[in-house]
Amino acid sequence: MHLINKIVTKFATRRLCYIARMAVVFLVLVTTIQPSHTQSEDTFYAGKQISLLIGLGPGGVNDVWARLLSRYITKHIPGRPNVIPQNMPGAGGLKLALHLFGAAPKDGTVFGLINRGIPLEPLFGNRAAQFDPMTMNWIGSPDKDITVCAARKDAEVQTIGDLFTKQLVVGATGSGADTAIYPEFLAELLDMKFKIVKGYSGSNEVLLAMERNEVQGICVAYDSLVRQPMFTTGKINILFQAALEKSPHIPPTVPVGVELAKNAAERQVIELFLSRATLGRPFVAPPGVPDQQVQTLRRAFDATMKDAEFIAEAKKAGLTVDAMTGETLAQTIADIYRTPKDVVNRVSETLGRVSK
Repeated sequence: MHLINKIVTKFATRRLCYIARMAVVFLVLVTTIQPSHTQSEDTFYAGKQISLLIGLGPGGVNDVWARLLSRYITKHIPGRPNVIPQNMPGAGGLKLALHLFGAAPKDGTVFGLINRGIPLEPLFGNRAAQFDPMTMNWIGSPDKDITVCAARKDAEVQTIGDLFTKQLVVGATGSGADTAIYPEFLAELLDMKFKIVKGYSGSNEVLLAMERNEVQGICVAYDSLVRQPMFTTGKINILFQAALEKSPHIPPTVPVGVELAKNAAERQVIELFLSRATLGRPFVAPPGVPDQQVQTLRRAFDATMKDAEFIAEAKKAGLTVDAMTGETLAQTIADIYRTPKDVVNRVSETLGRVSK
């Protein structure tokens, strides 16, 4: 009996030793493999350069936001790559959207800022908008600025009511940009008397043209307008807010676009068209970027929006951080694309396009 107990004890001891050796091997493998995975995340961007492309011309608020972001987001990206801003204006931001969708590298080293209306151009039947917003990688938006339509104080049009009886010559960039699409849509749907002069490289150039009296009005982001000398010296009237609801930064006496609807059906159409304002200033990466790099850019963007130094510099530049995450931005776009087809068709028809 004693011999049997001795054999069992010896066997158990050997088995425990074997288990212990296997545990050690497992721990060695884990500690060897795990750091290499973390290291790959931390070193992907090390020594690299990220191009931050700006789909509008220099000098405007979009340009200011993008360049400000480029200076701060790098410290929130593992590996701290150089982030180089570069303007790529054209067709109100459509040129950049097509570049990101097509020719741009799909490795996480390129992303850009496009006009907020561009993601909706395929929905509204713009045949030049050959890209799919559902496959793009939305990084986030730093604010939720709204568009206003305004006129020189010496223009014939002084109120929103005047727009139904008197002509207002407005400057614009390309189709799809706020400066062009707002007056185009409202002229067609509500018979407002806008005359649109296109071809300016950005809203800043349109506002300079207003100073020279080449044009008398503009539809543009409010933050862009209030930075202009003509506004600060009281030479511009805000006619209305092209928005779904009134902004707390604008006098409550200034009407909003949805108030122009004459019936429920017309209100639905105006609300869909004005939903572009909910997209803020969208930063976006190409489709096909590896998920790890997309998440790195999104988290770096979110961290930048909470960076005290970034917020302070934005405030100094007259900007207000009211950020939206990339996930929320993507969901907002997806929700808009689920709008009933008949409402989408009405917007497309109003813009003179064939709905897809």
